[in-house]
Amino acid sequence: MTEIRHIVFDIGRVLIHYDPNLPFSRLIPDAEQRKWFFDNVCTHDWNIEQDRGRTWEEAEALLITEHPDHAENIRNFRRLWHEMVPHAYDDSVQIMDKLIESGHDVTMLTNFATDTLAEARQRFDFLNRPRGVTISGEIGMIKPERGIYDHHVAVFGLEPAATLFIDDSQKNVDGAKAAGWQSVLFTDAKTLEADLKRYDVAF
Repeated sequence: MTEIRHIVFDIGRVLIHYDPNLPFSRLIPDAEQRKWFFDNVCTHDWNIEQDRGRTWEEAEALLITEHPDHAENIRNFRRLWHEMVPHAYDDSVQIMDKLIESGHDVTMLTNFATDTLAEARQRFDFLNRPRGVTISGEIGMIKPERGIYDHHVAVFGLEPAATLFIDDSQKNVDGAKAAGWQSVLFTDAKTLEADLKRYDVAF
């Protein structure tokens, strides 16, 4: 096994909590109606395009044309985004901090819209501690596309085989492995600690 010299964190659901249901459980109290809204209006596929760089104005206009009766809640998706990210995972953040303090090279690679990540970095200062971050919304590529991993390697001078990527999505983990990285699926901090020990990463 190649010695790990670079550690790359995902952000959402690894370092900070993310759940669109938090504000929308108040806005659309009926669970079936809320599920319909997320399945048919503000869908995952619609939201991921903002992570690829589409502006919220363009995204909202597109949906409001298709679903004019839901215009207010379409706008609420961005307007109430701060409620979707209520807190950090302190135990995960502690691991990241210890890795940095121990001298490990830590960066971040995330599917995120540029404006919402800027907001998150103001609220959660620990997101400014790693050496840097690749933001999908800035470069027009999203995980698990091969190009975003290669971009991160080139920008931060990483050796893929010596890089360990931590992400909560199996597709993104598989994408990292296809790009020649080592990668683990994040489920909780305790499991991450065990994974780091398995890769002989001391902190």
